[in-house]
Amino acid sequence: MAAPESNFSGNIERDFYIPTYILSEDASKSDDVRLSDVPACPVLVFINSKSGGQLGGDLLHTYRSLLNKYQVFDLGEETPDSVLRRLYLNLEKLKNNGDEFATKLEERLRIIVAGGDGTAGWLLGVVSDLKLSQPPPIATVPLGTGNNLPFAFGWGKKNPGTDQNSVISFLKNVMDAKEMKIDSWHILMRMRAPKEGSCDPIAPLELPHSLHAFHRVSSSDDLNVEGCHTFRGGFWNYFSMGMDAQVSYAFHSERKMHPEKFKNQLVNQSTYARLGCTQGWFFASLFHPSSRNIAQLAKVKIMKKHGEWQDLHIPHSIRSIVCLNLPSFSGGLNPWGTPNSNKRRDRDLTPPFVDDGLIEVVGFRDAWHGMVLLAPNGHGTRLAQAHRIRFEFHKGAADHTFMRIDGEPWKQPLPVDDDTVVVEIAHLGQVKMLATHDCRSRSIHDPSSHINHDGDDGDSGGEEDSVGEEQRKFGAADTFKIPDEVDIAHLS
Repeated sequence: MAAPESNFSGNIERDFYIPTYILSEDASKSDDVRLSDVPACPVLVFINSKSGGQLGGDLLHTYRSLLNKYQVFDLGEETPDSVLRRLYLNLEKLKNNGDEFATKLEERLRIIVAGGDGTAGWLLGVVSDLKLSQPPPIATVPLGTGNNLPFAFGWGKKNPGTDQNSVISFLKNVMDAKEMKIDSWHILMRMRAPKEGSCDPIAPLELPHSLHAFHRVSSSDDLNVEGCHTFRGGFWNYFSMGMDAQVSYAFHSERKMHPEKFKNQLVNQSTYARLGCTQGWFFASLFHPSSRNIAQLAKVKIMKKHGEWQDLHIPHSIRSIVCLNLPSFSGGLNPWGTPNSNKRRDRDLTPPFVDDGLIEVVGFRDAWHGMVLLAPNGHGTRLAQAHRIRFEFHKGAADHTFMRIDGEPWKQPLPVDDDTVVVEIAHLGQVKMLATHDCRSRSIHDPSSHINHDGDDGDSGGEEDSVGEEQRKFGAADTFKIPDEVDIAHLS
């Protein structure tokens, strides 16, 4: 399908500019740039200036030179939740005072976020948590290493140009982009509190620190269980466990120790490939004991929509499992692929729609198995599609495993006594993204998908009423703060 003709007028102020008085109640309207009409595509721009080596800083400078500098924010200086709270409080005051300009601008507002997948997740979570009446759709600029979120929605996976022409071209594409809703997923992790030693079963810096990082729930939270530590968070792209997360953990650990070596996307990707070899991912059956296989580590249960928990059989050869929301993993690969008509009929499988309330569960034996994704129609071992999935880890041969959420890995201790570590993933809600017209992500509501779903409307929020408010919340806008000692350059 051809993209519609562009609405770009060629005038940056007329198309994208946000007056300062909209952004801050302290600004004087009389001193502001006067616009005869509401901009066609007003944009708020958030940039992780530490992403992409020098690219983040260069991009920040270019956007500020083209737009109102007060509508372009450096995430190293101000968090998105504080910016959006201030903006929307001011918009409400202006609308209550009869400001039609503010009313129309809010309706047309779009967000651009430049950074890695972790940075993009940060913005998505803040917008989710604020529960705005008109949440703005979000476009993502690929400044990280994997860039799975931008790639899934057509924004590419290579770091962009930072000159004025490149930025203007991107702004034009944002104006012409279509809106898509995507599912978001809640993740809960519960483990027994240690009888002695630190109150933190996991060192704080071991957990992901993007917005969808785990947050320990308060003692008054309905999710809290006496004698246990309960953490919750959320994600948009994937949760993975096993060898792929182990390689990712090695990469992030090396980058923390030697950040000066990770200033270039190509170098980052080659380092990642090297670590895949040195970690034994290509010869897992030789270098890794069977106790590290997923079936040995955990008992897995899934729930279909409005169904009951059922055991999921995991083949003993599977050493990595991915719970995937978007058709982009590990730098743009699609582990689920598109099941043929026989698979759809016999196993009740569907293509990987991003808004159907289902998560795709895929397994891999080793890196050679992962290489099939490079071939046409290649895919991993399709295990299931589910509305919820639960991993139960009991005492066994392994004392730890590796996990990863949207590119952010950590080392997870496993039970040493007769206790259980539980990780449960459940459908949460939806958030609006901006996508190019030829992006690889597909909506269940898109007629061009040509799939008969017997009237299923995607169940965008059917189960939300059955979970408490705290479980539906990502915990970002009210409680999230990146610790001062954490470098946001690692949110990629």
